[in-house]
Amino acid sequence: MLTAIVDYDSGNLHSAHKAFERMARETNAGDVIVTSDPETVLKADRVVLPGAGAFPACRKALFDHKGIFEAIEEVVLQRARPFMGICIGMQMLATRGLEYEDTPGFDWIKGSVRKITPTEAALRVPHMGWNTLEIEHEHPLFSGVTSGKHCYFVHSYHFEVDNLSERLASTDHGGKITAVVGRDTLVGVQFHPEKSQDTGLRMIANFLTWRP
Repeated sequence: MLTAIVDYDSGNLHSAHKAFERMARETNAGDVIVTSDPETVLKADRVVLPGAGAFPACRKALFDHKGIFEAIEEVVLQRARPFMGICIGMQMLATRGLEYEDTPGFDWIKGSVRKITPTEAALRVPHMGWNTLEIEHEHPLFSGVTSGKHCYFVHSYHFEVDNLSERLASTDHGGKITAVVGRDTLVGVQFHPEKSQDTGLRMIANFLTWRP
C-alpha cells in the first residue's frame, strides 16, 4: 500500500510526512512518500493534498506542476482511491474560492470558500489555535473520535458547503465553520491533523486504514 503526499511547493510538509509515516507504521498501512511526480501519484492507493497560504496561490502552484492535478483527478475520481485534503488542500475541493479574487476550485464538493466573519467583535481573524469539533455526520474518519475533541486551526477563510450532508463536522468561531467535508472517497479537514495531537493522529490512522 502506498500513500502519496503531494508536494507542489505549498508549505512545509515535514510535520505532515512524519505524522503520516508514524501512523502508517502503527497501523501497518504501507509506505508514505512525499512526491511531485505524477506517475508516482498514479500508483498511489491513497492521496493526501496539503496546502498553506492563500487559495489562488496554492491553486496556481498546483497547476504549475504539469500533470499533477490530472494524476490526482484520475486516481481519486476515476479509480475511487481515498483522498484527504488538508487546510487549503481541503478548500480547493470547493467550486470556488473568494480570497483576493474569484478563483475556481476543483468543484468536487459544491460550495464557496469565503472570509470568516465572526458575529462577536472580540473574536479575531485568522481563526488560529485549538477549537472543538462538532461531528454532524458519522464517518470512518471519526472512529474513536467524539464531538468536543480539540483540533488545531490556522485560517482566515472557510468552506461554505452547498449541501450540508457533505459537511461532516464543524467548529464554532462566532458562527459555524466547516471543519471536515466529505463524500464518496473524498475527505477534507480544515485543521491540521498532524498538529492536533492524539485526535489528529487518530484521524490520520483512520484515513490510512479506511476501506471505502
